[in-house]
Amino acid sequence: MASSTMPPASSLDIHRLLDGAFAGIQVTPDVQDLKEEMRGNLVARVAELEADGLSPGEAAHRAIVEVGDVRAIVDEMSSVATPRSAWHRNRVRPRPAYVLRTVIAALVGAAALAAVALLATGVLEPGTRPVLDHVAAVVVLVLAAALIVGDALRQETTTNYPVTRARATGYGLAAGLGSAGLGTAAGYVQPRVVAWLVVGALLAVASIVFFTYLGATQTNRHKPWVMREMARYHAASDGFEQDPVAAARFGIYTATIWIVSLAAFAALSLTVGWAFSWLALLAGLVVFLLTLARMLFPPGRGASVDTRPEQ
Repeated sequence: MASSTMPPASSLDIHRLLDGAFAGIQVTPDVQDLKEEMRGNLVARVAELEADGLSPGEAAHRAIVEVGDVRAIVDEMSSVATPRSAWHRNRVRPRPAYVLRTVIAALVGAAALAAVALLATGVLEPGTRPVLDHVAAVVVLVLAAALIVGDALRQETTTNYPVTRARATGYGLAAGLGSAGLGTAAGYVQPRVVAWLVVGALLAVASIVFFTYLGATQTNRHKPWVMREMARYHAASDGFEQDPVAAARFGIYTATIWIVSLAAFAALSLTVGWAFSWLALLAGLVVFLLTLARMLFPPGRGASVDTRPEQ
């Protein structure tokens, strides 16, 4: 019975390895806070590595290795290091193979998007089967978007660890659904078949729902140095954290802006046409950004600290 209540082997390994990493370091309240913060991040990281197929012991050792030199981290925390210096010390350069894949996929995706637009507007004459030509261009666009998003999330970056293979696939699928919705809705322009617009809207909604689910269930991917910088400049946090009422008001403004924009987009698409209906979405985006800037940086409020890392 006692064995059933014992923590998993990976959790025991994390605690043991973390204690060993902090051995010989003077324990202060700040150091203890850092250690507990690392412990939580390591537990989440081990769970992701185990989901990728690593054994509990291998996952624990990989997670500890990714943290780096703990003593250097503690020394950096005690110093007056700037976000810029921390950024450059921890910088991770992208792999050449990944850059090459992304460039190729982006070029293919751009060509597919151009083909969708040209077929939809009639500039590019379709073959004997115009519907199949349009669908083929959309499929290529979907595959390119899914590959770019999924592959990017599988890469380690300067600030974040890679997501699991299953979750990266999910994000890629969500991006593919969004691209499919855009490409399908474009098919409405030339033949004026409302079914294209309806199917495109449904795919776009499915993409938004999927992205929302993935974002809500995403665990912390930030590396320890990023968490330290965020804590160091917590006093310079945005107004939404300091004023929940302003955050709620901004949410209402956002919903109103996009409801009006989407309604105007649908009305213009059915009356004036696709050539001008997109202006409603552009106007909605401009109003949204202006509202966001107004809410975050009201007149008379100066930003005392710039927390953005220089790249």
